[in-house]
Amino acid sequence: MSDTLTRLAAVLEQRKQASADGSYVASLHAKGLNKILEKVGEECTETLLAAKDCEHRDDKSELVYETADLWFHSLVMLSHLGLGPDDILKELERRFDLSGLEEKASRQHK
Repeated sequence: MSDTLTRLAAVLEQRKQASADGSYVASLHAKGLNKILEKVGEECTETLLAAKDCEHRDDKSELVYETADLWFHSLVMLSHLGLGPDDILKELERRFDLSGLEEKASRQHK
């Protein structure tokens, strides 16, 4: 599974250098962080609405589609800020032996 994220991260890094006229990712980077954050927020809202809509449906494909868009734009955001999926995966790995309550309490003391 992480191979897909690794490959996507590599493509996103390449597209940062591409022409904004020929690459959607390059155009987002050219427009700056605020535009990227706007897209993340838009995709987040669409994901939430898709989740609500499919709560009592058998077909979950719209939720999968919107979540993929959210992940993609989140990865663009991370790339713009010099981060990648490995940074997030390391943090998730760090949390494996913590309870959710314990992890949340540790953040409140920072």
